[in-house]
Amino acid sequence: MNEILAKILPQKEEGLPVVKSSKYNATIAILSLITIAGIAVGLQAMFVGHEHAYGNTREVPWGLLLAAYVFFVVTSTGLCLVSCIGHVFGVESFKPIAKRSVFMAICTILSGFVVIAFEIENPWRMAIYNITSPNLSSNIWWMGTLYGAYLFFMLIEFALIQMGDHKKAAFLGLLGVITGVAAHSNLGAVFGLLNAREFWHGPYMPIYFITSAMMSGCAAVVFFHWLAYKANGWEMSDELKKSLTAVGKLGMLLMTVIMFFTTWKMIGGVSGHPAGKYEAMMSLLSGPFSFNFWVGEVMLGLILPFTLILSVRAKNMNMLFAASVSGIVGIFFMRYDLIVVGMIVPFFHNMNIVGQPHLYPYTPTIQEWVITAAGIALCGIMFLVGEKVFKGHLSADH
Repeated sequence: MNEILAKILPQKEEGLPVVKSSKYNATIAILSLITIAGIAVGLQAMFVGHEHAYGNTREVPWGLLLAAYVFFVVTSTGLCLVSCIGHVFGVESFKPIAKRSVFMAICTILSGFVVIAFEIENPWRMAIYNITSPNLSSNIWWMGTLYGAYLFFMLIEFALIQMGDHKKAAFLGLLGVITGVAAHSNLGAVFGLLNAREFWHGPYMPIYFITSAMMSGCAAVVFFHWLAYKANGWEMSDELKKSLTAVGKLGMLLMTVIMFFTTWKMIGGVSGHPAGKYEAMMSLLSGPFSFNFWVGEVMLGLILPFTLILSVRAKNMNMLFAASVSGIVGIFFMRYDLIVVGMIVPFFHNMNIVGQPHLYPYTPTIQEWVITAAGIALCGIMFLVGEKVFKGHLSADH
């Protein structure tokens, strides 16, 4: 065991300034406090009851925490898919980003698991009954099982990369890609196969989830690599810059595809006033979620990052980072709108029932925001610890 750990954990090397100690310790301390606060709030919600701690109701049972979970697992799948282009499928320009991307895929899905644990009122039941009472006809069961397998394969893959066994790592990476795509398309099916929710229902949802995951992965790859090199005080090599340029161009292509998806989703949602879907679409276009849609999803998530990347042809690293930040914020709006807007239209909206609201209200509570912030903070802690423990994920580009 000690020999294996020695291979996985890099030995000390002189002259490599990995993360400045004072700023590093202060950042870890702040992120740890946020994480502890989120865990405390989540545990308190388990005792007092979710109906008292969260803004969810029987009519709107899913909210911010589920949106945050989807955000994290989508990002994780995207990081896996983008990283595998290099070290699994052999595309040279994507190889320098493999190590850190695989590691961050693990970090983001673990953060997602922490958030969903507090969203589920009794999370231990899922772990127990997933094995003792499997329901093969349930998309939720498949989601938990496939994401568990995906995490297992990614952990082994990362260990093999650290040990330098790239042949086996590529095979485990392929298994990670297969289970990741299966898990993520299944997550799309969780929404797409719900006949009662017109906003989600349709066969395109699993395809949309995979495409948007790749876009999220591109943004995350640029974000974490730029941040890591600034934190470590390093200059990027030409090889890494070329790699991030390729990632930026891929991200721009995927943004175009998501623009296409979004345009036709809106056209399909308003043409002919389809029952249920029309009300949801109008809440995005001109209703209570119009700011989220036009400013968050469209401007920050698509148009601004696309314009920034195009303006420098994906060759300016600072501009790429700005585009990635904008894209990540916009993607969070996309996940939030997807979850909440799908829940707010009443089932019997077209029956003119007296006293029934046009749209159900939902506002996240401070507890939900704190738990979401804890998920982000935990991801930040794992990122910083990974930079120090694994010496900045050094590879041939150094």
